[in-house]
Amino acid sequence: MMVGMPSWQGYVGLGGNLGDVRQALADAVRALAQTPGVQVDAVSSLYQTRPVDAGGPDYLNAVVAVTATLGPQELLSVLQGLEQGAARTRPFRHAPRTLDADLLWYGGLHCDTVRLTLPHPRMLRRAFVLCPLAEVLAALGRDPARDLPDLAWPDDALCQSLAGEQGIFRLGPLEY
Repeated sequence: MMVGMPSWQGYVGLGGNLGDVRQALADAVRALAQTPGVQVDAVSSLYQTRPVDAGGPDYLNAVVAVTATLGPQELLSVLQGLEQGAARTRPFRHAPRTLDADLLWYGGLHCDTVRLTLPHPRMLRRAFVLCPLAEVLAALGRDPARDLPDLAWPDDALCQSLAGEQGIFRLGPLEY
């Protein structure tokens, strides 16, 4: 990180359900950590989830906490480059994928463009985001109500309900 440069804390959701997803996720975390202007602060465990609004095999998911000097559009370009490097194709909306990399929340910035919406519009209804994000926040000693004040973080009952409905379970650490 360059001293004196403005930086933002953010959270990146990673997932996939085609090919060697565990390897694709590990490669994505390593690539993020090696990106100039990006520091990986924490990585959640690996979670397995049934597809939500999609088809195909179960997904593997994780969340990465970052601090970055890149603007949100620049970081999105990095994430899209990771997807391309993992041979992601987009034949139709919610198609199965080798790697999905989403910018979930970034320094409290709000954005609503064709290319990027911040915070991610569906993140608080998806256990595959909530569970690993809650894990990362706890590991960093952060509280959603205090550190993500612009989000209406769901209560524990709703989180548990979503986890049950969406069939998520923790697999263990994501080795990268």
